[in-house]
Amino acid sequence: MHMLVNKFQYIKLSRDTLDGSRVYITPDGKKIASVTTILDKTKSAETIDSLKQWRKRVGESQALQITTEASSRGTRMHTYLENYINGQSLKDTVSNPYANQSLVMAKKVIEQGFGKIDEIWGTEVSLYYPGIYAGTTDCVGLHQGQETILDFKQTNKPKKQEWIQDYFLQLVAYALAHNSLYKTNIQRGVILMCSKPDEITTNNWSDPTYQEFLIEGTDFNFWANRWWDRVEEYYRNF
Repeated sequence: MHMLVNKFQYIKLSRDTLDGSRVYITPDGKKIASVTTILDKTKSAETIDSLKQWRKRVGESQALQITTEASSRGTRMHTYLENYINGQSLKDTVSNPYANQSLVMAKKVIEQGFGKIDEIWGTEVSLYYPGIYAGTTDCVGLHQGQETILDFKQTNKPKKQEWIQDYFLQLVAYALAHNSLYKTNIQRGVILMCSKPDEITTNNWSDPTYQEFLIEGTDFNFWANRWWDRVEEYYRNF
């Protein structure tokens, strides 16, 4: 595994919480809103209502359990992928069934998605657009020979493209920040997504579904415009 190329001197930004929302502290000491905070605060009324209806349908305790498990599963999957990128071999299996689920997912992403990645410049990269927003992208590098923002996502079930618009907004936000800080010209983003497998028998897992979503060219420009609309809405209202 020799993907990692230290092309840029990435700086790790500190995070803080301000009025209950995540902010990043930039090198000049300013606290600026995170990408996820901006997206969360500017959700459409339709999206908010849809989430409320889902919580009502499954019940608050079940909804909390589902979201907590999904978050933990995603965090573990990210850790396995980061370890692999950093040159560590992944185990065949682990004893914790929840961790093993994430391990199966990480291996699927590697098997199906990593063949298109030529080199990686950094993982868990802190980025900011000076004075406006900041965030952390999973991965930056070359994908099919082109400089690209890469994001790893877990999902409970396969997604349709129209369901993941905020993921596209994250990609363009990170690309624009990287371009501003490091004088790159990234106009491409890829989501490498894996749905959770089921345990058929002890430590025997179903094959998870891998999905890949690419934005570039006119699609990238479209989502970049939508991102700036959300940023403007955030600063107008909050």
